[in-house]
Amino acid sequence: MSDEESVEVSEAKIAVHWQEEEYFHPSAAFIAQANMTDPEIYERFSLDHFPECFKEYADLLSWYQYWHTTLDTSDAPCWKWFVGGKINACYNCVDRHLKKYKNKAAFIYVPEPEDEPHVTLTFQELYVRVNELAALLRDFAGLKAGDRVTLHMPMVPELPITMLACARLGVIHSEVYGGFSGQACGERIADSGSRVLITIDSYYRSGKLLDHKKNADIAVKVSEKEGQSVDKVLVWRRYPGKYSSESPMVEGRDYFTDEVLKDYKGIRVDPVPMPAEDPLFVMYTSGTTGKPKGCQHSIGGYLSYVTGTSKYIQDIHPEDVYWCMADIGWITGHSYIVYGPLALATTGVLYEGVPTYPDAGRAWRIAEQLDVNIFHTAPTTIRMLRKSGPDEPPKYTYHFKHMTTVGEPIEPEVWRWYHKVVGKGEAAIVDTWWQTETGGFLC
Repeated sequence: MSDEESVEVSEAKIAVHWQEEEYFHPSAAFIAQANMTDPEIYERFSLDHFPECFKEYADLLSWYQYWHTTLDTSDAPCWKWFVGGKINACYNCVDRHLKKYKNKAAFIYVPEPEDEPHVTLTFQELYVRVNELAALLRDFAGLKAGDRVTLHMPMVPELPITMLACARLGVIHSEVYGGFSGQACGERIADSGSRVLITIDSYYRSGKLLDHKKNADIAVKVSEKEGQSVDKVLVWRRYPGKYSSESPMVEGRDYFTDEVLKDYKGIRVDPVPMPAEDPLFVMYTSGTTGKPKGCQHSIGGYLSYVTGTSKYIQDIHPEDVYWCMADIGWITGHSYIVYGPLALATTGVLYEGVPTYPDAGRAWRIAEQLDVNIFHTAPTTIRMLRKSGPDEPPKYTYHFKHMTTVGEPIEPEVWRWYHKVVGKGEAAIVDTWWQTETGGFLC
């Protein structure tokens, strides 16, 4: 390919015929601390040891009742994992860490406005808030194991809190990406059969406080037209005690979550032991090829897989500070912001807004301020960061030990920038690929 032809190729369109091979070996320091150092793991996870090899992932979790069959293929293609086992995802992500890590940060929330302080949520604080919300969902909203609830929320701490509260009860959550319209949300409410919608009044994007509650009103109307009524809309407030939306609250349907929670202070809810094959959540595909389709992930198989891949592919340890620059509204966020990292007692970063707001150095300031050492993002974001501030990363004193790219191919020149400039030539990089239906990495 000539230089002239190269210029015309968009970075977003990978020329698959580029035959470039370069080898970048991880440092001795990285290898010394890595979770995957035993070469025998390749033999243990070979086809000769399938499916029993995945017992190694499942044994990273705490079970109420051990399974009797690792994989049941008798009703293909409806394969069943860890049959007979009983487990609770919330217990594995929160409760079991309290003895050792209760004062350790589970999440550090970074609001988009830089003049607002970071919010640290310890595992103990997460436990308290999840329990109180679980009590509200059970007693006020009338939700029980097997019910579906739709969430339409941005990147705020209340989103993982809500997901975990649902998981604690065995309630199946269906999160709709916060940037989707009320129409899209309503279609998903109807398809999932949810009678409760949980949302937020507003959130920041590129410096603007966006009115999000109006989407809930549209969603309820759309859902009702498709035959699914919504009994309650629980509305978190971006600023507790202050309503930041021009959409009026509907009496008898809409409730401020922070107000209702006052009646549930200090209440504890025992996690419900759930069959391993029961659903944890429904995640809808993007709908680019027609009507969005709900992908259902079961508790035992999904949680085992994202915990194992978080440990071995992302090399996550409890002492790490991990930033997945994705949105929880996508499968990446479910698996590698919430469930996988929390199951390993890792500190995760939640950033509300756009990584280039108010300037190209924002992402690297956050990494420096929070001592982030594992960074996970997609080639599209890498290209955006490179375009907006190619020389910004060296200005900051963060140190990544490990970085991943996910979701699409990455051009050699972009990969090199990611390694040399963002990773400062020190971070190991893993290129991952998978899809909503698989729930976790396939590399």
